[in-house]
Amino acid sequence: MQEWITNDFIRGETMNGKTCTLLATAALCMGLVACEAERAEKLVEDVSTEADVKRLFGQPRTVTVGADGSRTLEYPLQPQGYANYVMVIGPEGKVTSVRQLLNPDNFAKVLPGMDRDTVHKMLGPHARARKFELKKEELVEWRFREGQTARIFEVTFDYAGQVLRTATIDDKRDEDPGR
Repeated sequence: MQEWITNDFIRGETMNGKTCTLLATAALCMGLVACEAERAEKLVEDVSTEADVKRLFGQPRTVTVGADGSRTLEYPLQPQGYANYVMVIGPEGKVTSVRQLLNPDNFAKVLPGMDRDTVHKMLGPHARARKFELKKEELVEWRFREGQTARIFEVTFDYAGQVLRTATIDDKRDEDPGR
């Protein structure tokens, strides 16, 4: 198949619709990933406002108001995105924190015996969950990027909601969108 695509490109022929769709989807996904990081980089702590955050990211999925008047805005981009952002707006209306939750430091904090709620508070909403009835386990996945490489952080929970193990694997969905 790769040789056929290459030869068609060399000859200047058009590809079939399925190949064009696949390439367009891959290009769009790469652009969205770049957009996520670029938008976050435009926010400056102690300078940007909540209005700036909403202009760049839209309406948050969740807003939590702290006792001190701070506002925590959550922007989960799962299941198709590669990030879960949390922005904190201080009582004076300025951004005090911009965090991308899906990172190696947070993954390293997920340990056997930890409960499901604690993991979800650390990482945000997940991309996919699958139950394995015979093993009495649930596999929960978060999509993220290491550089340009799409990866999946997996957490296996027992049915009591305790972490059994974690793993990081390559995300093959970019190669096989049906996965």
